[in-house]
Amino acid sequence: MAAALRSPASAKVSSPAAASKVRQASRVAVGGFRQHPRSRGGPVAVRASLFSPKPAAAKDARPTKVQELYVYEMNERDRESPAYLRLSAKQTENALGDLVPFTNKVYNGSLDKRLGITAGICVLIQHVPDRNGDRYEAIYSFYFGDYGHISVQGAYLTYEESYLAVTGGSGVFEGAYGQVKLHQIVFPFKIFYTFYLRGIPDLPRDLLCTPVPPSPTVEPTPAARAAEPHACVNNYTN
Repeated sequence: MAAALRSPASAKVSSPAAASKVRQASRVAVGGFRQHPRSRGGPVAVRASLFSPKPAAAKDARPTKVQELYVYEMNERDRESPAYLRLSAKQTENALGDLVPFTNKVYNGSLDKRLGITAGICVLIQHVPDRNGDRYEAIYSFYFGDYGHISVQGAYLTYEESYLAVTGGSGVFEGAYGQVKLHQIVFPFKIFYTFYLRGIPDLPRDLLCTPVPPSPTVEPTPAARAAEPHACVNNYTN
């Protein structure tokens, strides 16, 4: 009778298998439901995933050094540019919605080398009669022959300096970002640009120079204007 009243945990176990069952029963009886620590996907795994440190975000491996590139844009009146499309309701003055596709020649900052062309479009945002000019939203690219191109976007002001964002590029400019300062000299015929480029390897020496200070009288050298072999980049865009 006394033997029958003893609990299973205190009873003598007759085999290893029975002993294992008794230990499992004891764990359930003492602690309630319990997931075995080795079980996959159980509470232990969930706690580990919740409190484990997050993986570090991948660092941008692109160069961050700022490189300056100097460029002149020249409208030599030989490309039927710009084309002014009056699409607004006001036909007697510049107004919101007018479009201006354009393309001009591009020279290096020292005006002794032909680099290529610009190509793009401006959307008129605001006519500013007090400044005798206009504000455009511009999207365009600078093409540099075999070296690739740079794309820019932003405010194009005909009456003062403005900054546009560098949105990307190709060739040696692949991955480029930064900004470009647009200096109006004689709108729309002479413009001087200073690019502040990041995200790319060192620029080729062929594109580097000491710029000629911008003024209304600046002109490219005769050799550069004629795109003679020693005064242009390889396969310059025309």
